[in-house]
Amino acid sequence: MQTDDLITHLTQNLPPVRRAASPWALLLRWVLVTAPVLVLVVGLMGPLPHLTTLMMQPRFMRAELLAGVTALTAAYAAFCAGRPDEPVWKLWLPAAAFCLWVAELGRQCFVLSVQTKGAALVLHTDFMCIPAIAITGLFPAIAMVWFLRKRTAFRSTHASLCGAMAAAAAAEVALPLFHAADTMMMVLVWQMGSVVLFTLFAAACGRFILTEPAMI
Repeated sequence: MQTDDLITHLTQNLPPVRRAASPWALLLRWVLVTAPVLVLVVGLMGPLPHLTTLMMQPRFMRAELLAGVTALTAAYAAFCAGRPDEPVWKLWLPAAAFCLWVAELGRQCFVLSVQTKGAALVLHTDFMCIPAIAITGLFPAIAMVWFLRKRTAFRSTHASLCGAMAAAAAAEVALPLFHAADTMMMVLVWQMGSVVLFTLFAAACGRFILTEPAMI
C-alpha cells in the first residue's frame, strides 16, 4: 500500500478535532464561574458595616487590586502550564504578582506602625482566617481543577501550584469584605499565611487530583 493511500485510509471517517481553548479563554471562563460565587459568599457572610469607608481608602484598594492581579496571573499561569507550546517564563508571573502584594502589605504595616507608634504591630490569635480562606476558596479551587483536568497533563506540578494560588488569592479578595482584621500585622501574618498554607496544601493534593485527563 502506498503511503498516500495509507494516510487516506487511516484518516477517513475520523471525527473533527476541536481546537483546545487558549489560556485567555480558560481564564475568562474561570472568572465568569467563580466571581458570582464569591459575591454570593460575601452576601451570605454579610459585608462589613464599614465596607464603604474601607473601599474609599487607597491602601485597602491597593491590597485588593494586588490580590486580584495575583489571582488572575496565577490562573493564567495554571492554564499555560497545561500547554507545551507556552513558554516557561509565564509560569513565574504569579510569583512576581505575589511578591508585589506582600511588599505592599509590608509597606502598609511599616507605615501604620510608625503612625500608630507600634499599635499596628500587635498580633492577636485569629484562627478563623484559615477556615475562612479555605471555605471561600473552595469553589474557585473546584472550578480550577475542573478546567485543568480537561487540558493536557503537561507540567502538572506547576499547574496545581499556580491553580491553588489563584484560588487562595481569589478567596483573599473576598475575605476582607466580610472578615475584618484588627491590625495590619494580622493581615500580613494570618491572612497571607493562610494563603500560603492553602496554596501549598492544595498544590500538594493537586498533583494527585490532576490525573491524566480526557482530551477534548
